[in-house]
Parts: sequence; structure tokens; C-alpha cells
Amino acid sequence: MAVVVWVFSGGGESEVKGLLPFLEKTFPGCRFERKTPVRQKPGPKPNKAGSYGKTGKSLIDQIKQELPLALKAEPNKCDLILVFDDLDCRDSQIQKSKILVELSKIPESADIEKFVGFAAPEIEAWIIADWNNSIAKNSDFRGRHERMRWWLSKEKKVSFDSPESFSEYDSERDCCREKLSEALIESSVQDEVDRNNRRFSKGSHTPLLLREIDPNEV
Repeated sequence: MAVVVWVFSGGGESEVKGLLPFLEKTFPGCRFERKTPVRQKPGPKPNKAGSYGKTGKSLIDQIKQELPLALKAEPNKCDLILVFDDLDCRDSQIQKSKILVELSKIPESADIEKFVGFAAPEIEAWIIADWNNSIAKNSDFRGRHERMRWWLSKEKKVSFDSPESFSEYDSERDCCREKLSEALIESSVQDEVDRNNRRFSKGSHTPLLLREIDPNEV
């Protein structure tokens, strides 16, 4: 019988679309059920910027709201609670501790195993870590993926052996000084030739490429 894992994920729709298939491929004995981001209902979308995809403290606040509701609606169904977020250059142990402390305040979840995981600094680091199975094989970047890689390495100092080391923490903004995903986007539109080609998109490329990467390589 499959282990039922409730996934409380930071970020938006694109990350979750790619993350769940990645998890299912990597852990075939589990059934992953998304709890956050909360699925958007048909109709007008919220106007408030960032009101959908949560991260950091906002994700913790959302879990405190959504987990008790899920436990009440589906008691005794969940075997494992997985909290997953972009680390965004924060301290992983401090961030993990903050999440587990808040989860401990929800008594209904006391007997459920919990696991906190991060993509460092962003989930796009996984795509960069397995470049040959992701960007290099995608038809949108055929003939220019080597230039993209060179530009990221030289201009943005991205280490392809350890992309998790990119950038540093900005305490005022509580995130990385530079975004790895933005650097990847910029690498795909670096000159006049690229203006006629498709730029890297978090919304479409990230979920697609997460399905292609090799977990062992990452």
C-alpha cells in the first residue's frame, strides 16, 4: 500500500507542476497529494501580487492555516507531511527549525512523521545541475545551450558543479541578492540572435525540465 504524502510546497503553479512528477518518479512507493499552493478556483484571479505562491514566512503561515483544515477533512489519511520550499540563500537549519516549531503547535499532526526539504537556492538549480538532460536536450535551446552555459559561468559566476552556492543572503529582503532563475532567463536572451528565439520561462520550462532531470545527477 502506497505511503500517502501531503505536500506543502512554496512557490507557484509551475514549481508544483514539475515537483510532484519529480517526486513520484524518485519515490515510486509514495502517493503525493498537493496541499499548497492552494489550487486556484475558476473565476477572477486575485489582484494582490504574490498572493498565490508563498515562500518563507508566508508559506509557514499558509501551512498553519491549511494543515488543520486538511486533517479535519481527511483524518487518518496522511502518513507523511512534506514541506518543500526554495531556500533562497537562507540558513537551512534555522528555516527548518522555524517550520518544525510551527508544525509542533498543531496537535492533530503530532503522530504524523514530518520532513522539511529545500531547493538551494531555487528549484532551477536542479535544472542547471543536470544541464545535459534539461536545457541541452530541449528543442527551445538547441544550438545555443552552450552559449547560455558559457554566459552563466562567466557573467554570473554560476558553478555547474555546485549551483546551490549561487548568490548570498540579503537580510533586508530575506532572500538571495541575485535570483538564479532570473540569471537563467537572462542567459536565453543575451544578444540580438536570441531575441527571435524563445526565452527561458519559469512557468513553462521549469515544470517541463524537472520531469527530465536525473535525481542521482542532481
